[in-house]
Amino acid sequence: MNVKSYYKHYHLMLIPGIILLIIFHIIPMLGIAIAFQDFRIGRGVFGSDWIGLDNFKYLFQIHDSSLILYNTVFISLCKIIAHLIVPLVFAVLLNEVRFMIVKRWVQTIVYLPHFLSWVILAGVVIEMFSLKGIINHTLQLFGVEPIMFLTSNTWFPAIVVGTDIWKEFGFAAIIYLAALAGINPSLYEAAEIDGASRLKQIWYVTLPNLVTTTVLLATLSIGNVLNAGFDQIFNLYNPVVYQSGDIIDTYVYRVGLVQAQYGFATAVGLLKSIIGFILIIISYRIAYKFANYRIF
Repeated sequence: MNVKSYYKHYHLMLIPGIILLIIFHIIPMLGIAIAFQDFRIGRGVFGSDWIGLDNFKYLFQIHDSSLILYNTVFISLCKIIAHLIVPLVFAVLLNEVRFMIVKRWVQTIVYLPHFLSWVILAGVVIEMFSLKGIINHTLQLFGVEPIMFLTSNTWFPAIVVGTDIWKEFGFAAIIYLAALAGINPSLYEAAEIDGASRLKQIWYVTLPNLVTTTVLLATLSIGNVLNAGFDQIFNLYNPVVYQSGDIIDTYVYRVGLVQAQYGFATAVGLLKSIIGFILIIISYRIAYKFANYRIF
């Protein structure tokens, strides 16, 4: 078998994926035209009136635009920062565990939430933070009055960020654990000979070798600044906490599908996609410059 025929088989294997990509990602992009129309379902895309940039102008005129942008960026940045720090600390601590059985059990337990959808986990979170849930029950033992966490604009963002970390930090630590496995053992041996304690070995050997990985992950996270987690917030929020929990994706869903303002909702989604695309390009440029990371 020559080289050309060898690669031909790989190209044929790509055909089903390419077909699905075209059907579900390329063809639907024609719907972008709705952002520039006063879209009516009865008239369709070709029969609806063209209004140019009116939907985009209206977006910058309403008060909700600044609120949902702030909520999106605030929640997203909190998640990004937490997803950098918590998995890093967990991976370093887990790497210090010498009993492999304990290490594997801990890994299995913390990985499990990642594989569960927010439809399931949201029910667990709602029960935990309800008035009669375990959180309020524990607070009552210390004389604290029950708190309506999920209807409080003060508590809701913290719950969103905290529960997202609980779901993902174990799985996110895999990258750090892989980086830790690549550290030369002789560095630890040299530090131990010099009299460095385990804490100093972590500080002067482990953490410096994780700087590149951390910087790379932080840089690549720039492209997700406008993605605050639709599925999580949609399953947890309610009209009472729109002020602190309403993000771009939930706003588009509510305005577009519930209130049937299809043109306006498409304009919001399109603007978000354009900004996100620009941020992704910037993040990969920075990653290539500082961490020598590139896809192609």
